[in-house]
Amino acid sequence: MMRAYAETARLLVDVAMGRAAADLVVRGARWVNVHSGEVIPATDIAVADGRFAYCGPDATHTIGPRTVVVEARNRYVVPGLCDAHMHVESGMVTVTEFCRAVIPHGTTSMFIDPHEVANVLGLAGVRLMHDEALAQPVNVWTQMPSCVPSAPDLENAGARIGVAEVEEAMRWPGMIGLGEVMNFPGVIANDPVMAGAIAATRHAGKVVGGHYASPNLGRDFHGYVAGGAQDDHEGTRADDAIARVRQGMKAMLRLGSAWYDVAEQIRAVTEQGLDPRNFILCTDDCHSGTLIAEGHMDRVVRHAIRQGLKPVTAIQMATLNTAEHFGLEREIGSITPGRRADFLIVSQLAELRIDEVYGRGVRLAQNGQLTADIPVYAYPDTAMRTVHLGRKLTAQDFELSAPAGKNHVEARVIGVIENQAPTEHLQRRLPVIDGKVPGDPEQDVCRIALVERHRATGDVVNALVSGFGYDVPCAMASTVAHDSHHMIVVGTSADDMAAAANRLGDVGGGVVFFRDGVEAAMVELPVAGLMSTERAEVVAAKVDALLAAMRAAGCKLNNAYMQHSLLALVVIPSLRLSDRGLVDVERFELVDVFA
Repeated sequence: MMRAYAETARLLVDVAMGRAAADLVVRGARWVNVHSGEVIPATDIAVADGRFAYCGPDATHTIGPRTVVVEARNRYVVPGLCDAHMHVESGMVTVTEFCRAVIPHGTTSMFIDPHEVANVLGLAGVRLMHDEALAQPVNVWTQMPSCVPSAPDLENAGARIGVAEVEEAMRWPGMIGLGEVMNFPGVIANDPVMAGAIAATRHAGKVVGGHYASPNLGRDFHGYVAGGAQDDHEGTRADDAIARVRQGMKAMLRLGSAWYDVAEQIRAVTEQGLDPRNFILCTDDCHSGTLIAEGHMDRVVRHAIRQGLKPVTAIQMATLNTAEHFGLEREIGSITPGRRADFLIVSQLAELRIDEVYGRGVRLAQNGQLTADIPVYAYPDTAMRTVHLGRKLTAQDFELSAPAGKNHVEARVIGVIENQAPTEHLQRRLPVIDGKVPGDPEQDVCRIALVERHRATGDVVNALVSGFGYDVPCAMASTVAHDSHHMIVVGTSADDMAAAANRLGDVGGGVVFFRDGVEAAMVELPVAGLMSTERAEVVAAKVDALLAAMRAAGCKLNNAYMQHSLLALVVIPSLRLSDRGLVDVERFELVDVFA
């Protein structure tokens, strides 16, 4: 357990003065100072009791007989990277396994919103992840999910979070604030639950996370800001970032597995000249394949540098800016005395080539490999039995009936937009066959269904989706279905859709792909139907097989699984599917499939 600064301050002074020996000294480094924006050569760094004690030209006076000395050899020392907003569940692994995967990539602080598990297991699920987070060798703070369900009038989740739950969670030791407030219509209407949750967070002196997904920057946006949100990661345009910063919010720019929102918004800094200290980098959602193959926050920082930022500025956006936003500037975010000794030794700054990773003064990874021993964290049985279908589903459950007497229909279709969270609200003229609307491969329209899985109702809601490109009989089912996490099934074959849905009911959750009646790929996710208990690299290999099966069936989308998992996200425009029906998110109302 990390000791508080007040408990170790005298020791840090003694080390800095040479009256006590440091535990660790890094010699001859180039110090990336995110406070001054400089890279300072020939610097020594001394660490004691997990915190920085001395940062200066010569730490010889802090070296004792038991001090571990690391020769930097003119390499850079960089603060440990922070992910300001993320959902561990999107990695398909537990907090422990997520940490195993990202520590070698230089992430030493994470601000997690367990919104996904909250929609399945409620407050008890949040507490499970909060407690697991506190057991990690790096810093993992929890944000209390704010909107469960995300849109109470449009969907049902597996649980509900209200003001009382928020008030309770704000007393937990690792709770840093309120997770993204997605119900922006509730905020601007002064909904008592939304207003109460925000008030409880502010009374506790913690940060209110934002999520304003509308492109409307008029009166609704101003009302939302007045409601108390202090940051927002839903911007996709430079104007979005500018508007948020001008209103006193922090613009969080995300680069996840399926969101590529940094390049456009960073133009607010590189072209418009806005103060970069009000911009923060984050991932939001990264699946295991991205973590293993491409990285985590190191990937985001490299991307930001490629967009024209100076390396030190990009690093500020992933360290000090984040720390200050959450009121943790005296704990993390920089290599300066008193802060936790989370740092990286980097051989090339612009490429952020990480040689070693230290957390609280202990080496955790070297040359891309985890060197620390992180114990497995066991979840109880109550978190492992969460898929309740109520009955065996049949192909008939996945048929979409046309209005009587129609040979063609004008249908509303969910349109997937590659690399973005929003969808399009499409309208297509489709054929009717034997009274049913099976989709139309010529127009890239196939079936989509939402299967209720929390209360064993046996309900199935059917609609249409475009963008996946499937051109053979197939189906994919997933119990990862943001945000209420029922089961989303997309396919061209009703038989395969039923087979995929029933298979997930049998195994307790995950993602499965069927083609011509045969299971082609499976990722088992037994924890709440959202997370695996296996290592991230094992899960990543299974995800690779899943994506390969999708491509073989005609899907050419980048990160198509992530797009699939968002089709029920009824707080991001334009068209989504919930357990209550098809949702027009721009109007926040249910609409008929047939226009």
